[in-house]
Amino acid sequence: MHRSVIRPVTLKDAPVLAALYRRNRTFLQPWEPQRDESWFTVPGQQAYLAEALRERDAGLVAPFVILDGEEPVGRITISRITRGAFLSGGIGYWVSLDHTGRGLATAAVSAVKAYAFGDLRLHRLEAATLPHNIASQHVLITNGFVRIGRAPQYLQINGRWQDHVLFQVLAG
Repeated sequence: MHRSVIRPVTLKDAPVLAALYRRNRTFLQPWEPQRDESWFTVPGQQAYLAEALRERDAGLVAPFVILDGEEPVGRITISRITRGAFLSGGIGYWVSLDHTGRGLATAAVSAVKAYAFGDLRLHRLEAATLPHNIASQHVLITNGFVRIGRAPQYLQINGRWQDHVLFQVLAG
């Protein structure tokens, strides 16, 4: 992995991730789906991680934590991994507010991109951002993603359907 900026999640990450989500709850709220209260608890994260690891074992997702040194400070996941003629996946990521602006998201996307096109042998990665999420768009563009369009009411974020700007990057 790229400079140890990411590593695969484990069930042992549940306590630190629950604490990160609690500490960043207000910061992440405008960018994420509404979360049930259990999401912010250790048992809630254990359940989520157990499901993510089952999906990883089935080849459907590749979940990672983003690291600052050895400290987990965020998450990045390749989801919706599709084989066959499509060979594609989508990425989503976030970094704790107190670790933004350090290039960690940019490095994590770079590492996941290398993993997707190397280990997973995917052809395409996609990402979607809210139109006003300029920081995330910068991370994607820095990593070679290109804007391919706008999807009306694409995802339900913070309790309402919102448009997203779509990006992709191709292998090779």
